[in-house]
Amino acid sequence: MSSGVVYNWVHRVWYEDASGWILLPLSGLYWLLLVLRRLFYDLGLFTIHRAAAPVIVVGNITAGGTGKTPTVLWLVQELRSRGFRPGIVSRGYGGSQSGTSMRVEADSDASLAGDEPVLLARRGRCPVVVDPDRARAAAMLVEDGADVIIADDGLQHYRLARDYEICVVDGARGLGNRRLLPAGPLREGVRRLEDVDQVLVNGTLRSSEYDLTPAEQNAVSFELVATEACRLSDSLVRPIERFQNTTVHGVAAIGNPQRFFDLLRGHGIQVIEHVFPDHAALGGKDFDFGDDFEVFMTEKDAVKLGRDSGDKLWYVPVELKMDPMFAAPLIEQIESRLRLGNNVDE
Repeated sequence: MSSGVVYNWVHRVWYEDASGWILLPLSGLYWLLLVLRRLFYDLGLFTIHRAAAPVIVVGNITAGGTGKTPTVLWLVQELRSRGFRPGIVSRGYGGSQSGTSMRVEADSDASLAGDEPVLLARRGRCPVVVDPDRARAAAMLVEDGADVIIADDGLQHYRLARDYEICVVDGARGLGNRRLLPAGPLREGVRRLEDVDQVLVNGTLRSSEYDLTPAEQNAVSFELVATEACRLSDSLVRPIERFQNTTVHGVAAIGNPQRFFDLLRGHGIQVIEHVFPDHAALGGKDFDFGDDFEVFMTEKDAVKLGRDSGDKLWYVPVELKMDPMFAAPLIEQIESRLRLGNNVDE
């Protein structure tokens, strides 16, 4: 069964309320494991480690992409402008060395470190450490001079104590059918949203037949905006509007490829869709479509490829845009929590 067929079936089950009842017993088992794991932490049977610097966790409770990485980069920029020295910890999914500790640089090999950590290192210009043990990674970041740790994902990694939690929700998908994996997209139950400090919504939260939680009702929205397209093979950058009314191949190996295709279509670009599994390794043969159309991909996919990739390949960087009326109080609240965390540590 092809990855596209699997993706479409999962999407129908999770987000279009297709049957999927056969998966419910597995969701029950998953729920039991969640309850036991949380109980063990509450009872002190599993150790919670507090880093020597305050920790912000940016994660989600759904499987698939929601916009966590742009949120992390936005936080890095905002905190740096306020005098902090942020460092980022990542699990490094998709990298062959993701099972060990690894400091990631802008020129690190994405096949070793993972695509998201390399992107974070390039765009964030701050220390990045990949490690399945986020507590150990946090200690390394403190050694490297970080005075605040941002965990890219890790909302469910309770071993690392946190001072502020952000849960990012995809507005178009919402929480789907609100079932736990694998019958639904949820990594944790909907009530988990009431525990986090802030829910952010990527786009506009879709109308739902379910009653929205207070956390969803009070969520702050943001947009991912694209203004340019960058050619992989050189430094050529063009306004994305230059490609309006043209046809391109859209390649995406991310958690929510449809959002990338919709972004391109929002700029008047006709898209031939090519979906790959999240974090999939991409090579030259994956972009050979037998025609002269340009090929557009996400920046996360672009970091897997070399600069000698041909003139037809372009990537589209995105930036997080939030209404200043909501962004300013949010950053002030985070900064206050971080200052308090530093004082407590002292």
